[in-house]
Amino acid sequence: MPVASVNKMVESAKAEIDNISPEEAARRAAEEGALIVDIRDVREMQRDGAIPGAMHAPRGMLEFWVSPDSPYTKEIFGEDREFVLCCAGGMRSALSAKTLKDMGMEKISHIETGFGGWRADEMPIESYEDWKASRG
Repeated sequence: MPVASVNKMVESAKAEIDNISPEEAARRAAEEGALIVDIRDVREMQRDGAIPGAMHAPRGMLEFWVSPDSPYTKEIFGEDREFVLCCAGGMRSALSAKTLKDMGMEKISHIETGFGGWRADEMPIESYEDWKASRG
């Protein structure tokens, strides 16, 4: 059996999830209490900066942090709010949003253009050091 194309997997995932713009993500966070969840590797955040107010959830731990029966569960993912995933370009976040939807999360979306789109749209960005300091 041939290896599946990641591009086709992303295309399929995007057909089943809520794909939103950086502006819409910011609006939902400000007006509706959505939480932007940055799933990029910490080294990407250190290099490129972070979205103010975003939570970091490493892609490799996301399902474990969401699952209520995992020893790594993060209670925040049990809150009744929307979670907007963000990666660098919208591919990892699309696959992750689809996975979390399959896990039963109903209020899940992703920034279709990722952090690169956030930056291109001139949305607010802070240095990793400032972002980390603001997290307490």
